Amino acid sequence: MKFTFSNKNQLFYNTLKTEVEKYFNQQKAKKTGNWKLFLKSGVLLPSTFIIYFFLLELNIDFLGLILLSALLGLVLAMIGFNVMHDACHGSFSSRRWVNKLFGFSIYMLGGNGFMWRQKHNVIHHTYTNVDGIDDDIAFTKMIRCCETQDWKPLHRVQHLYLPFIYSLTSLTWIFGTDFIKYFTRKVHNTPLTKMEVGDHFTFWISKLFNVSFYILIPILLKGWLFWLVFFSTVHIVLGLVLAIVFQLAHVVEHTEFEFATVDPKLLETEWAIHQVKTTANFAPKSKVISWMVGGLNFQIEHHLFPRISHIHYPALSKIVKKTCEKYNLPYNQFTTMWSAIVSHFKTIKRMGRKPTYAMAG
Repeated sequence: MKFTFSNKNQLFYNTLKTEVEKYFNQQKAKKTGNWKLFLKSGVLLPSTFIIYFFLLELNIDFLGLILLSALLGLVLAMIGFNVMHDACHGSFSSRRWVNKLFGFSIYMLGGNGFMWRQKHNVIHHTYTNVDGIDDDIAFTKMIRCCETQDWKPLHRVQHLYLPFIYSLTSLTWIFGTDFIKYFTRKVHNTPLTKMEVGDHFTFWISKLFNVSFYILIPILLKGWLFWLVFFSTVHIVLGLVLAIVFQLAHVVEHTEFEFATVDPKLLETEWAIHQVKTTANFAPKSKVISWMVGGLNFQIEHHLFPRISHIHYPALSKIVKKTCEKYNLPYNQFTTMWSAIVSHFKTIKRMGRKPTYAMAG
């Protein structure tokens, strides 16, 4: 599938980049992370091992096991949003080796850096909400995210079983989709770039580490029942949080979708405008939400400037919004996270209704 953008006259993006450069020059600041991000990482990363140690070493009751396991799942999600996400985009630090080092945090979540960069950095950030290419809206046929996707009778109640599907996100990522991508050499319909020997080695070693850390060691030290409660709780929380935060960026009211076919398609708009139309922000005034989700509540800014650290997004949002107004472009935004969640479920419920056109089937 060949899907391209009309980028010959990027008036909007060129204006926006000029204003953003002006901001950084005036602030005399780097576009990458600063002490605030490093301090946050210094809190989140050790917390994982501290909680893990408490779980294995303390004699806690069932409720304590549930609560600590849920906390571990939440902290892992926050590491994904705050540390791994910036590092894998190369925006955590101006030093490449530092980005690579902190990018290894993806292995704490059970993922793989090579697959993530292909799926997320390259495909999702280029072809956002393009049905047929963007894997983020094609993670399962049980969920219909846009009008061009096939409709099935089961979709009538997809808004009801959506939380269950989302709770499986991290499990299917770790033990399913990564392996599907590895053996098929494709991300949805897009071929993977060639994996080097080191990429293959890292893939298998990281999966072995995850199995050892989250399965073998807990079973050997605490038994099967402990492991089952611990493992399922961690992944239910991790999966739900990851899925909801990422889906609020694109599968909500007012965001747009495109459709790629086997025939080459040229979209008569520049890439940056496509990003604005397919993306939404939420809870822009909540410092707590911004801290927890690594600035991913400012998804418009992130999609326009993925190599700028999320700590700058609140300031950049004012520039982006003003530039969107200048070019008469939408700036999709929900004032709270809850309103975005409601909008997401409304969208999923609407997509579950049987279409009246011939594509349904």
